[in-house]
Amino acid sequence: MTASRSPVVFVAVLLLLVCRAPWTHGRRSDVRIITDENWKELLEGEWMIEFYAPWCPACQNLQPEWESFAEWGEDLEVNVAKVDVTEQPGLSGRFIITALPTIYHCKDGEFRRYQGPRTKKDFINFISEKEWKNIEPVSSWFGPGSVLMSSMSALFQLSMWIRTCHNYFIEDLGLPVWGSYTVFALATLLSGLLLGLCMIFVADCLFPSKRRRPQPYPSKKLLPESSQPLKKLEEEQEADEEDVSEEEAGSKEGTNKDFPRNTIRQRSVGPSLATDQS
Repeated sequence: MTASRSPVVFVAVLLLLVCRAPWTHGRRSDVRIITDENWKELLEGEWMIEFYAPWCPACQNLQPEWESFAEWGEDLEVNVAKVDVTEQPGLSGRFIITALPTIYHCKDGEFRRYQGPRTKKDFINFISEKEWKNIEPVSSWFGPGSVLMSSMSALFQLSMWIRTCHNYFIEDLGLPVWGSYTVFALATLLSGLLLGLCMIFVADCLFPSKRRRPQPYPSKKLLPESSQPLKKLEEEQEADEEDVSEEEAGSKEGTNKDFPRNTIRQRSVGPSLATDQS
């Protein structure tokens, strides 16, 4: 009887250990994963975000403390999250991550960089005592939702895509390094030409060029209103010139008439002077 029960007890204990193993060793983490698709969730509520890389030794040392701190997230009413910069290059550019690990605190869309000690106790005190109020928030110009940081995110994503394509050309297609660089150089030239043509087309549509037509010579019969003052000035000048010419002509005639009179007077006076002398 005892021999028949021993296999049953052994199987029951084995099943119990198997059922409890996922809960003891494979416990679900309280740390949330942030990606390029759900990063806007950070704009609501209170968050603590860690930017890390799997190959970073300092990040590996921080993981146990960060996981322990995440267990207090529900009590502190704070969301604990992390971002793998190797998988999310867009967020690395959006937050300008230059060192690993980097920790940010976010409260209702205001981001502050945490630079204190990195232990569970220090993280809990930072949230419970609201030490984040002593840190100046990031300027709106450099916030993750600004146009500038969105452009930086797109640039980082483009660089990662170029790197992926470069590795594909070299490793999968077997192209030499200079061949991969040639492909990217040609692609850059073609994209620049297409962009220039698109800009010219848009500029021509928004600001079309005005072609000058030859203006017909205005006739004397049909003169526009704007030319009437000029016409009057010309007529007045012609009238003044005619008056001047008439005066000059009159003065000349006067001198011509006086000349024979003077000669007659000289002739008449001449004999009388001769008689007086005699």
